[in-house]
Amino acid sequence: MASEQTAADMFALLSDESRVGILRAVAVAQYEQAPSNAGVAPLSFSEIYERVEIENTSKLSYHLGELVGTYLQKTGDGYAFTHAGEQIVRFILAKNFRRPVDIDSIETEGTCLYCGETRLEAGLDDQYFMVRCPSCDRPVTGYIVTPAQARAHSGAALLESLKRKQATEFGLVQDGICPECAGEIRTDVLDASDQSLSAEVPVSYFTIDECEACLRRYSGPLTYSAAFRTPSIAFYWDRGVDIMGTGWWELHSYLRDGRWTAERIATNPAAYRVELRHEDAVLRLYLDDDARPTRTERVRGRNVD
Repeated sequence: MASEQTAADMFALLSDESRVGILRAVAVAQYEQAPSNAGVAPLSFSEIYERVEIENTSKLSYHLGELVGTYLQKTGDGYAFTHAGEQIVRFILAKNFRRPVDIDSIETEGTCLYCGETRLEAGLDDQYFMVRCPSCDRPVTGYIVTPAQARAHSGAALLESLKRKQATEFGLVQDGICPECAGEIRTDVLDASDQSLSAEVPVSYFTIDECEACLRRYSGPLTYSAAFRTPSIAFYWDRGVDIMGTGWWELHSYLRDGRWTAERIATNPAAYRVELRHEDAVLRLYLDDDARPTRTERVRGRNVD
């Protein structure tokens, strides 16, 4: 049974090129089906045989038998993907097993948290998309870029793609959902003064978000955890600012200018107040020790302080 297999066993099944070809063929055939509310239809044995380069039906039957239970499921109507099959075939088709293509350095506007420089440079550093400060030569922010993403976009379009991807995924993290595996995210709030964070960086608290299933880790200022919550997104949208379309390197100005602040207002259990200011309006978010909002307040004009 697939549940009894080790990860090594499951990947060993794909060491035969014919089996990878079968998964590709099933994916392409499903893609070519007419759209339907009922979803994709399973493929019959003969439909798969017509699409693969395998010598005879007995060999195809053998390879399908090896794939069934792990990457394919067999029903009375034919063959379809399991969850593992869906995940691995998209990875293969997108060629995300390759290195990202080289891209030229991209000039962009933002703010360096260390020195305040606003003219920044972005580019690839292995699988990471890094925004760096040319003045102090330190990283401003970084995020994973996929090879498919780097091939599909360039220049300003790549920047926009990264902004949206990071914002969307960080939003899922705030809801306790891992963007990689949909497992549960556990969040810890740390005091920046207790960590090896440069005194130049205007961050008082930050979060570490970890997936208990796949061990993926995310981190950022506590103010950013609050900013990517629905009340904050709506607050800024009402004022003409699209938080979901703004890169972290662009949001850093809110920290440098003191417009985004966080303070601890209780202990045992810990509680925090985050203030997000825009002109004469303020959104206050009260967070628990897991950085989850317990209530919000909108304050305006003379009541700001």
